Amino acid sequence: MLAAKFLIADGGRLASMKRALSSNRAPSPSHFVLVSLLSIASVSCGKLPRRTAQADGPTAPVAIGAEVPRKHLIDINTASPQELERLPGIGKGLAARIVAHRDEYGRFRRPEHLMMVRGISARRFHAMRPLITAE
Repeated sequence: MLAAKFLIADGGRLASMKRALSSNRAPSPSHFVLVSLLSIASVSCGKLPRRTAQADGPTAPVAIGAEVPRKHLIDINTASPQELERLPGIGKGLAARIVAHRDEYGRFRRPEHLMMVRGISARRFHAMRPLITAE
C-alpha cells in the first residue's frame, strides 16, 4: 500500500528504480564510478604517519618540550650565516636571506617574525623554534 502511494506521488520513477534493482542486468558505468569514489573517499580519510627527519650532529631535531640551555640558543639578530646554517632546514641561501632581511628591516623583535623571510614556512619555523632566540 505504501509503495503504491509513492508510485502515484513520484510519477512512476520509484517503480522504474525497483525494476532496475531487481533485474539481472549488468551495472551501468555510473555505478562503477560511484563505488570507486566511495572507496577512494573511505581510504583517503586514514591518518598518515608523521615524517621524521633523519639528521645527526648540531642539526638534529629537538624533541618537543625539551629544554635547550639558554647559552646554546642561537640569537637570530646577531648570528652569522654560518651559525644560522646549523639550524634544521636552513642552508646557505636561506641563511643569506635571513641576514639580508635583518640588514634591510632591522632586528627581529620576536622569533616568530622570522617567518616573514621568504622560504621560512610555519613548519620549518616550528622545527627550529626551540633552538633560537631574538634578543
